Amino acid sequence: MAPPDLPRCAWVPPGDDLYRAYHDDEWGTPLHDDLALFELLILETFQAGLSWRLILSRREAFRTVFNGFNPTVMAGWTDAHISNLLRDPTIIRNRHKIEAARANARAVLDLHATHGSFSDWLWNYVDGTPVTGHWEKHEDVPASTPLSKTMSKDMKKLGFSFTGPVTVYSLLQAAGLVQDHLTTCYRYSELTGT
Repeated sequence: MAPPDLPRCAWVPPGDDLYRAYHDDEWGTPLHDDLALFELLILETFQAGLSWRLILSRREAFRTVFNGFNPTVMAGWTDAHISNLLRDPTIIRNRHKIEAARANARAVLDLHATHGSFSDWLWNYVDGTPVTGHWEKHEDVPASTPLSKTMSKDMKKLGFSFTGPVTVYSLLQAAGLVQDHLTTCYRYSELTGT
């Protein structure tokens, strides 16, 4: 994590070490690891309607309860197992989102069988190179784009759940397929080389 006085994206509150660490060390950094990408996908689906800070604060609990985000294990969750998860106070207890996590595990395994890695499938949408935004103000950054709308439709056809255009765009930003650090943020120049 970089010194706190460096200029950052406007969504990072001053003094919030959790957000600062996530922003500085992860958000927008190109990610190609299948398991890490799957974890981000699941976390982004749980974020829908909630704050990202809440999700980050429960991330370690999710890792434990969701079997290290192992899609093979998660795809095999029974309805009884999901009922048990709904009693765990360390995670977000939302039946639809937990069932979506199982569906997404199954979808990503199917995708592996038909398209190769999850990473390759995602990065193919941007021809392997991050799409760079040139945003000066936080309010200029879009919540979704034509790309995320296309990907959302394709993911739904493949059996993914809770993957609307906004959730997909958040995944693209987080995993660095889209580089949306503000131009005034110190990470922008680090990630774009400009």
